Amino acid sequence: MAGIGPLTQDWEPVVIRKKPPNAATKKDEKVVNAARRAGAEIESVKKSNAGTNKAASSSTTLNTRKLDEETENLAHERVPTELKKAIMHARMEKKLTQSQLAQMINEKPQIIQEYESGKAIPNQQIIGKLERALGAKLRGKK
Repeated sequence: MAGIGPLTQDWEPVVIRKKPPNAATKKDEKVVNAARRAGAEIESVKKSNAGTNKAASSSTTLNTRKLDEETENLAHERVPTELKKAIMHARMEKKLTQSQLAQMINEKPQIIQEYESGKAIPNQQIIGKLERALGAKLRGKK
């Protein structure tokens, strides 16, 4: 162990500091009051739409006026009477129930009920499935 002299340690003081205050802590009520007591300048700015939903609601007045002026009645297209009668007639000829027909075309029985009652919105895919399952032409000229 030649050449090894007395061990010396070179310790430097380590200073641990708190993080600098961020924007949220600068706005904290305690910090603001302490700054007032110290005589520091404090700037307060009132935001015009703070805490309200005015920006979103102001543009809706234009849309509301357009809706009020609109007089056209819009409704979804429903199953025509000829189609619902044709579905019922073809199903009865095959001696199928609504649920059996629905199972054949992989749809819910409720859909068949809606088509036969005329409440459904016509879907060409479902009408095509019904045509194949029933073996009857349901759309177009007969």
